[in-house]
Amino acid sequence: MANQQNVSPEIEAVWRDVLTKGHRSRLAVLPSNPRCLVCSTPFGGVGGVVARLGKRGPSRKNPNMCNLCDDILPVGGAEVDIAVLFADVRGSTALGEHMGAGAFAGLLNRFYAAATSVLVDHRAIIDKMLGDEVMAFFLPARAPTFQKDAVLAAEGLLRAVGYGSTQAPWLPLGVAVHTGTAFVGKIGSGGVHDFTVLGDTVNTAARLQAEAQGGEVVLSDTIYQYVADRYPSLEQRTVSVRGREQPVVIRVMRLDS
Repeated sequence: MANQQNVSPEIEAVWRDVLTKGHRSRLAVLPSNPRCLVCSTPFGGVGGVVARLGKRGPSRKNPNMCNLCDDILPVGGAEVDIAVLFADVRGSTALGEHMGAGAFAGLLNRFYAAATSVLVDHRAIIDKMLGDEVMAFFLPARAPTFQKDAVLAAEGLLRAVGYGSTQAPWLPLGVAVHTGTAFVGKIGSGGVHDFTVLGDTVNTAARLQAEAQGGEVVLSDTIYQYVADRYPSLEQRTVSVRGREQPVVIRVMRLDS
């Protein structure tokens, strides 16, 4: 990938170890969960209190990473296998016009809170919450079942807004999940950096998300193999995806069917 051309082999090796194996801080021996997904620094319980005394705690950008891991890792990254999730509020423009700006902002804040809770519980790294969309990714470090975690998180997001219950959903939400190789790392210049993921895997996940109607999780056939035993009878579709010459096979999950 172009973004990796200027990464030295030494920095790439550091990132690859962190992303696939994690690294343990001295505080990792302390209780309690939840913990930093990268270094196992505790955030909860007595361990979390001790960590905070040392000015260690959840990153403001990613509550599943500690602030030190977010800051200390060098600019650069590595190509590793990940899972990517996109969730989008359907019909948000019309919804905002109908509700008014203030009420719509309150609804989105409720969505962000619900999405954060679900994604953190499933060991996701939250990449961005922008407008009516949430993006997250899942790493091999600390979570060898990261592909399955991503799909379970997608189901959890639908349940969090009311799908699969006796009540009508309070927000129309569509979700897509895909897995593959991506560049993961810190990009930027000067003192401004962003911990993010780049590449075709991310682009494909974003485009598959456009295929998800309200109440649907769209799974690429690539990630479906990791959860086929849990969801054995999902609808199969073949769709055309922008930027790809060949049609893409997807599976579609609904909680109300």
